[in-house]
Amino acid sequence: MKTAKFRERLGPIVDSEKIRPNSSLPFAMLAIATILPGCATTPAVQGTRLSSYEGLSPSDGKLTKSKLMIRKEQVLAAKTINISPTIFPSTIAPKLSGGQRVLVSNTVDRALCISLSDRFRVVLPTEPADLTVRATVTKATETDEVAAGVSAIGSLSTSFIDMGTNVPIPIPRIPYGLGDLSIEAEAIDASGRQQAAMLWGRGAGVLFSSPRASKASDVYELASAFGDDFGNLLVKGETPFKSMNINIPSWQKINSNIGLAPKYAACETYGRSPGLVGMAGAKIGLPPEWTDNGPRASVRP
Repeated sequence: MKTAKFRERLGPIVDSEKIRPNSSLPFAMLAIATILPGCATTPAVQGTRLSSYEGLSPSDGKLTKSKLMIRKEQVLAAKTINISPTIFPSTIAPKLSGGQRVLVSNTVDRALCISLSDRFRVVLPTEPADLTVRATVTKATETDEVAAGVSAIGSLSTSFIDMGTNVPIPIPRIPYGLGDLSIEAEAIDASGRQQAAMLWGRGAGVLFSSPRASKASDVYELASAFGDDFGNLLVKGETPFKSMNINIPSWQKINSNIGLAPKYAACETYGRSPGLVGMAGAKIGLPPEWTDNGPRASVRP
């Protein structure tokens, strides 16, 4: 369906004068959800920048497609780690601006740094370390700003739909123009030998992703999810997608994610997480560019 036709169909819904706290907007969104595709899906797309693609085995999660390899003994023996800047080629998701591309790359690096701090001592990229993490975006799809904006309006109208069943039903996003992200990453030792690798892909969902009026909305949110997953792979030495895994966040991770100082100074390179401001912005559909200051000013390109 062309965007113009989609906007034409949504015209009566997005007319701000017709939106009321108890309006029929949520029901309209449910109706749209039944006639458009469900969730964005993406494979774990292989790129060309890993030092090796041998030994990768499927290890999918409930929402994530993944292939990975890890030499557990060697990874768990490592004590220090640094993070090379994530690469986001300009040929991928070309509608994103340079600033949005930097924001997404930095979000990957920040999430990695926070997650890796649970076990490793994270040092600056210029400092020697037992392991070095390198990540590259291999596929990304921009979010449709109009559909995301209408979904955000619907979520503001009411948090749940009352169907008279005493069971709250969350309002879904409009399943149109959902973004997706695929990243490949590896951890190499001081000699350049690959000790862990992952191909990772996930799409935004209609129920549990935050619609924001930005082309970078979904890839920004998914970038953080990838950083957490790859970080957990290295911290635990095993797949983060085991069905029985219960990941209780550490205090340092909680503090860092709400915008307090990170455990290691090296993580300050990526700026502080937007924390409560970011959560509030996501709730009302503000672009992540408005709530996340990105990397520290001294390291911005």
